Amino acid sequence: MARYTGPTCKPCRRARQTLCNSKTCAFERRPYPPGEHGRGRIRESQYQIQLREKQKARYIYGILERQFRRYYQEAARSRTVTGERLLQILETRLDNVVFRARFAQTRPQARQLVNHGHFLVNGKKVNIPSYRLREGDVVTMRERSKDLLIVQHALDTADHATPEWITVNTDGREITITQLPSRQQVDTQIQEQLIVELYSK
Repeated sequence: MARYTGPTCKPCRRARQTLCNSKTCAFERRPYPPGEHGRGRIRESQYQIQLREKQKARYIYGILERQFRRYYQEAARSRTVTGERLLQILETRLDNVVFRARFAQTRPQARQLVNHGHFLVNGKKVNIPSYRLREGDVVTMRERSKDLLIVQHALDTADHATPEWITVNTDGREITITQLPSRQQVDTQIQEQLIVELYSK
């Protein structure tokens, strides 16, 4: 299973904003990039700004470079706006949908729940976090998993609202994809145009 396994808050310091959803993020104590010369970096090139935006998107969704590049290439081949299509691809991953539905407190936790086989898609078991959902798909928890304390705790303490493009039945532990997300419905703080400019070079 390919995922980032480095220091949790290092990407936050690189991106210069909290990405890890931790209340004790190191960025709050050290709001400058990591490394020996982190404090001394003042001027930034356009390439550095674009690269930082791409790395931020990768870390938020828990994706490594090869897979992220494939997502971009697919988005570039589409007839829609490349940046918006890229975000749509990222948002419709199964682990992200589980997180958006508030069944998990973080995306890494949602990834683990999916990987452990707690979810069904249209009645079939799916344990691949990167599984892409389409409009009309129904995601349900397995019968024996519906009483998981970790899921109930996530629902009780969730601090983000359910997006408009999915319908959630918390009692039945069911998620329905009512439509594919538009750019206005994605609240992730990413400037996708910078990512497109980086890969277009």
